[in-house]
Amino acid sequence: MYFSSGSGNTCKSLDDGKRKICEMNGFVCLDPRFSTTRRLTRSKPSDAGNALGSCLALPAAAGRKGEGGLRVNGYFKQAEAGGNVGGAPCGKPLITIITAVFNGEKTLEKSILSVLSQSYDNIEYIVVDGGSRDGTIDILKQYEHAIDYWVSQPDAGIYDAWNRGVRLATGDWIAFLGADDAYADNAIAGYVDFIAAHQPGTLEYVSSKVNLIRDAQLLRVVGHAWQWPVFRRYMGVAHVGSMHRRALFEKYGLFDDSYKICGDYELLLRPRDTLGAAFFDAVTVNMEVGGVSDANVRVFDEAARAKILSGKRGALVSHLEKHWAKLKWRMRKYLFK
Repeated sequence: MYFSSGSGNTCKSLDDGKRKICEMNGFVCLDPRFSTTRRLTRSKPSDAGNALGSCLALPAAAGRKGEGGLRVNGYFKQAEAGGNVGGAPCGKPLITIITAVFNGEKTLEKSILSVLSQSYDNIEYIVVDGGSRDGTIDILKQYEHAIDYWVSQPDAGIYDAWNRGVRLATGDWIAFLGADDAYADNAIAGYVDFIAAHQPGTLEYVSSKVNLIRDAQLLRVVGHAWQWPVFRRYMGVAHVGSMHRRALFEKYGLFDDSYKICGDYELLLRPRDTLGAAFFDAVTVNMEVGGVSDANVRVFDEAARAKILSGKRGALVSHLEKHWAKLKWRMRKYLFK
């Protein structure tokens, strides 16, 4: 059996009973069926001396229910040397996708499969579980042959989990996919091609369009180009599945986990009008409506706090915008209940 790496290299696979193993340009292909198992290395990357406090595995903590994945078995990821893409010194940038989950047995498999089925073949997939009590861990074990690293132990919420994921990430670009959301086919390849078309080093954040889905029905498409005059007033970009250059976290820090709903907005407010942002005009994710920020009026309070503290927007105008947004939200709930 043969597998084309997408860069002119051919990978001859040898069946060892369960996995296909091959060598190509120093990389190992365990199974050509999955985006995460086509391009691995036995060389362990360094996990020290990093401003993010990087690590390849989380330290054991009280309440841990398990860990697993390719890393546990000595397989790692790295960018392919040569060229420069979006400021990352590589010909095939490593894309890290992070999923935070808690009691997600009903939807997690769909999210996992949407990552594993991507055509792009330099993907690192990390799943951080908050100590689920349903069948989530069974699903993670079912797919641990294609997940780079998963861990299950209590956390302090989604942004604490995302921070753990960022520390575990070795990718040039980092994305966050909800446990009930799914990437569209070829979404990651599309992002990589889009980034490659820009001047190296200019981009820090790339967003796209997202389908909002409820009960398998498309409600609407959301996501607009980042523009500071708009973004300083409200979160107009679709964050799910979007790409953050690793250097963004190294420069501005991790998510503030004192936020429970708007931590992503707050992070992107920190650079203010200097953020190197671009818009990939394509639908890349199907997002299930009903996430933590969809039905919670606290989102407006947190957004106002973020605008004042991190976006340096005036307190009076921020609070006026908050109350106006709450009024519109309540009117929509009343009219469409």
